[in-house]
Amino acid sequence: MKVSEKLQKHKEVSTKATFSYEYFVPKTTQGVQNLYDRMDRMYESSLPQFIDITWNAGGGVLSQLSTDLVATAQSVLGLETCMHLTCTNMPVSEIDDALQKAYDSGCQNILALRGDPPVDSNEWTPVEGGFRYAKDLVKYIKAKYGDHFDIGVAGYPEGHPEDDTDDSKLIDYLKQKVDAGASFLITQMFYDADIFIAWCKKVRAAGIEIPIIPGIMPITTYAAFLRRAQWCDIHLPQEFLDRLEPIKDDDQQVRDTGTDLLVEMCQKILDSGYVTHLHLYTMNLEKAPLMILDRLGLLSQEEHVNGENSLAMLPWRKSLNPQRRNEEVRPIFWQRRPYSYVARTSQWAVDEFPNGRFGDSSSPAFGDLDLCGSSLIRQSGKKSLELWSTPKTVEDVAQLVVNFLERKVSCLPWSDTALNHEVDVILNDLIDLNKKTIITINSQAQVNGIKSSDPIFGWGPKDGYVYQKQYLEFLLPKSKLPKLHDALNSDAILTYFAVDNAGNLTSNHPDGNKANAVTWGIFPGREVLQPTIVEKISFLAWKEEFFHILKEWRLNFQNHQIKESIDVLNDLIDNYVLVNIVDNDYVSQENKIFALLNNI
Repeated sequence: MKVSEKLQKHKEVSTKATFSYEYFVPKTTQGVQNLYDRMDRMYESSLPQFIDITWNAGGGVLSQLSTDLVATAQSVLGLETCMHLTCTNMPVSEIDDALQKAYDSGCQNILALRGDPPVDSNEWTPVEGGFRYAKDLVKYIKAKYGDHFDIGVAGYPEGHPEDDTDDSKLIDYLKQKVDAGASFLITQMFYDADIFIAWCKKVRAAGIEIPIIPGIMPITTYAAFLRRAQWCDIHLPQEFLDRLEPIKDDDQQVRDTGTDLLVEMCQKILDSGYVTHLHLYTMNLEKAPLMILDRLGLLSQEEHVNGENSLAMLPWRKSLNPQRRNEEVRPIFWQRRPYSYVARTSQWAVDEFPNGRFGDSSSPAFGDLDLCGSSLIRQSGKKSLELWSTPKTVEDVAQLVVNFLERKVSCLPWSDTALNHEVDVILNDLIDLNKKTIITINSQAQVNGIKSSDPIFGWGPKDGYVYQKQYLEFLLPKSKLPKLHDALNSDAILTYFAVDNAGNLTSNHPDGNKANAVTWGIFPGREVLQPTIVEKISFLAWKEEFFHILKEWRLNFQNHQIKESIDVLNDLIDNYVLVNIVDNDYVSQENKIFALLNNI
């Protein structure tokens, strides 16, 4: 959805101020992966209206990564995203490429900027075949894409640091950008509320009626506070200096006091009536922006960004990519690996999938690992060692899973996302299994008709009921598989698939080619929604991915010549089977899966 439309829609149902976040492109691959996690976590904890991604001044590799970040935010994380686009070092061909990638990802918001001078130049000059002014970029986007994109532009309450033009002339330039097609503006950072409010009054007097979004820069350290103010050539109120200078050597105190100062500033500009939305320059940090919002009272989970219930419409967050917006079914195996799932299905033709389902075995591309990129573990080799150390035994691997279950580590090689509280009702059972070296991979608890508004298990429209079959996925020694099969061979209630690295499959499914819904919801005036399934073809594709992950993990130990860790990974790859069991009796209170495994 367009930024201006989201802001208007919210104003129609709530008087509460809204907010958004800005992130910049990290310089390392690991930094990118960490940023994805941070963006996802900050969205879950605060529900911003949108996020935006900066464009690297001067173009190049980091600029191209901007479009990748936008595509991932839209398609995988399901976050409404605005992409910065500058004129710096950008011929029209590269602008076209960036706009097309944004369009393809479902992004509908562009912040059109002239941009800073390239890092190797002291002055800004247009590249051959490019644009000189932001207004020219706005006109070009409007001419090429019509009304598809909401176009934002920059505003400078204290003047442009490279231009000594008087204030009225700068507002005239802003009016030209608006007349060219801009529909919202985001301002440069500032710390003087009075200067900002006076500028807003002049903007409105000039006939500029589009939303004014103030750019808010958190104060994290005293040195950074002074440096950013000097770089942007903005006025520092004496009160800021008086309160921060005496504590300048204590970063924690500076952040805490700086937060109080910004909260007072933000409340004053919100009370002025000129703005209803705050845009926080996160600098890719999490704590400082959330502290500001918390003290402003804007972190309530009672309202969604559109004034609706904050619960997700599906158990997993929907993609905002236009080709995936109708997707309502996913195999449970990728519950904690949304990045690889979306990557492996992103190039499939949408008409191949009935009922808005991408994870469909009818596609010959299903299970193609090449779509996931060169690595399936989203951590660097060094980070992997920091997170997961060097397990020497299967018991060490099982303990690593226990640490994950106890939230001592945030991810695992096969689990990109941190645990939510749905697992709490079976947490002790999972820990007990791992202590018996039955290594759990994925799970969900039984749910029988809980209201869709439940804060832990709820999803979907209001006034509905949700259901879940108990599900468990785990690694089991091959030596124990015959006993498991004998126990389940004639059981219609507990159905299972088990497969080894070589692809040898064992199952008790009466028809393994049919999908088994393990999550569904009943809602007024709707068909039954069945968003999460188990099926044989999907499981075999997941098997390929899972054992590939173990081999990548092993490769890191090979690179560091850690023989005992290599041996334990070889043991898991060669001597274990990947198993999933579904308890199809979602009514019974018996803990059948765990009771069975405790006797295997």
